[in-house]
Order: sequence, then C-alpha cells, then structure tokens
Amino acid sequence: MLKSVRRSEAKVYHLPGRDWTLLIGPENSPAKHLTVSVTVFPAGSKPSGHVHEAEEETVYVISGHGRLVTPDDTAELEPGVAVWIPIGTHHATESDGPEPLEMVCVFSPPIVPGGYERGGGQGA
Repeated sequence: MLKSVRRSEAKVYHLPGRDWTLLIGPENSPAKHLTVSVTVFPAGSKPSGHVHEAEEETVYVISGHGRLVTPDDTAELEPGVAVWIPIGTHHATESDGPEPLEMVCVFSPPIVPGGYERGGGQGA
C-alpha cells in the first residue's frame, strides 16, 4: 500500500523560528522507521537549536542560504546541499535570507513532531 501526502494538506507545526510540515511518519501513514518533513526558516531566523536524543537527521536544502551549526562544526547551507546530523548532537540552523531557508528533513527512527518544544527532549 502506498501513502501519498500533498504538502498543501499536511499538518504544519509552528515551532520556534520555523514552520515544520509533517509529510510522512507514523502519525499519518504506515511508516515505521522514519519521518519525512519540510522545514522553512524565515530569512534572518536563528532559533537556539536542540538535540535529538534518539534520532539521526539528514537535511537537504531546497532553497535559501544559511548554516547548520554544532559545537564542533559548521555546514554552509545552499540549494543542493545535504547534511547528516548524528544522534545526540546539538545543532542550530541559521537562515541568512533574503529568501526563506527551505529544507527536506528525514529522521530515523521517527521523531515526535514538536516534541522538543514540549520539553520532551526531541523535536524537529
């Protein structure tokens, strides 16, 4: 069984400094091992960052420019760049503008949407 989700019909979570749109995950599909989302950081957005205690994350930049910053490294973000973030790594995303920074994000195992902002130690 295939599961198709239109971005225009997907649930959007308004998180600090970004909008996170759940495309595919256990919450809305038979997927058991990953979550796929689109995150949009408005130009100039620089939320403080967070840690995923149990999930690795890969981001792929669709549009915009910025950087992904960890305590030990910085990855420059521009269209066509993919970055892998290990489990337990504090990371913060900065959007330089002038347009929003838009990325596809994949988490494995699946993430609890918005869990980090609820104090659960997880989140997009």
